[in-house]
Amino acid sequence: MCCSGAARPFEQLYVTIPLMRPEDQTDAPVAAVNPFTSADVLGILRERGWLAAEPTAEQIAWCEHAVAILGGHAADRAALADLLGLVFHYDAREIIGRVESHVVLSRYAARDVLRQVALLLLDGAPLTSERFKEIVTALKDGLELRGRELFHPIRLALAGRAGEGELDRVILLLDEGAGLSFAVPVKSARGRILEFCSVLD
Repeated sequence: MCCSGAARPFEQLYVTIPLMRPEDQTDAPVAAVNPFTSADVLGILRERGWLAAEPTAEQIAWCEHAVAILGGHAADRAALADLLGLVFHYDAREIIGRVESHVVLSRYAARDVLRQVALLLLDGAPLTSERFKEIVTALKDGLELRGRELFHPIRLALAGRAGEGELDRVILLLDEGAGLSFAVPVKSARGRILEFCSVLD
């Protein structure tokens, strides 16, 4: 998912990542200029208490991945910190308690989407970009849903918020982050959907 190029620093590259937007229902790439660097991500992690010690090589690589897929979709540093906060803070009971969550959950087939996502994540395979596409394709084919009826329940349960395509990028950071020793543990996609469904039921 990272771009390579020895001539330019990693963070200054144009990043092209597939979006799954309800507006067009395509996986067409969207190019965005990334104004941030991995140093910005590390700084935010330190400020928020998510990184307690000097980062390991694996944590630095995770920060590079995070800035590559989130940086071009954050208007400013505060917006980037907000997206990163979704990675490190997850409480299903708190999420389900919000009024806007009830709106999402009351839509047609929302609970069917959540049940199917839970079943597809039970195998424990890491949620990579390819795996995420496979899950979305299976849901589209199996439930014949598109748009917000499909994507908003997924984003709510896994990212903690229903919204647009940048939340799919948050989801793609979860399993990689869950394997690292951050000061605040990252809950995996599988752990989140199980927690969400247990509170929902």
